[in-house]
Amino acid sequence: MVAHFFGNMVHENGDFTIVMENMNYTTIAALRKTWPTRFTSNALAEQYLRQPQKLGNFVYDNRMGNGKGEGYKYRGRGWMQLTGKEMYDLFSKYIGEDCVKNPDLVATKYSLESAVFMFNQKRLWNLVSTVSDDDIRTIRRRVNGGLIGIERVIPLVKRFFNMMK
Repeated sequence: MVAHFFGNMVHENGDFTIVMENMNYTTIAALRKTWPTRFTSNALAEQYLRQPQKLGNFVYDNRMGNGKGEGYKYRGRGWMQLTGKEMYDLFSKYIGEDCVKNPDLVATKYSLESAVFMFNQKRLWNLVSTVSDDDIRTIRRRVNGGLIGIERVIPLVKRFFNMMK
């Protein structure tokens, strides 16, 4: 499970270079690949290019505990991209500091802690018992909500597993 944790975390944070979801998409193709059910046409996707706040609110408003106009505020942060006001609230209780009031704390102070919290919260630590492609896909779906990045995560998980043998 440690290999699953590190493989997914390293992918989610771009080899420890990303602590906050950018939301500044510059191509229609990237938007449609990331959110295929939200952007079903090029015309719709084009309206959100280079508009991070508008995009964040469009894709995250009124879900994951977010109200209207809160999607961008509670976009992904930390090394595992903690997302949504509900998760920020649960994480705040977990660490004893108000990240709902100050969401940037997840990116600036609690990047690793938020990743561990995510794995705990989603009950991933004992979900699978191998590093098979199927088990990696199972974990990836729970981390990401889909299989975005799976082509990179599979070799990462296997690499970490081989290093820990």
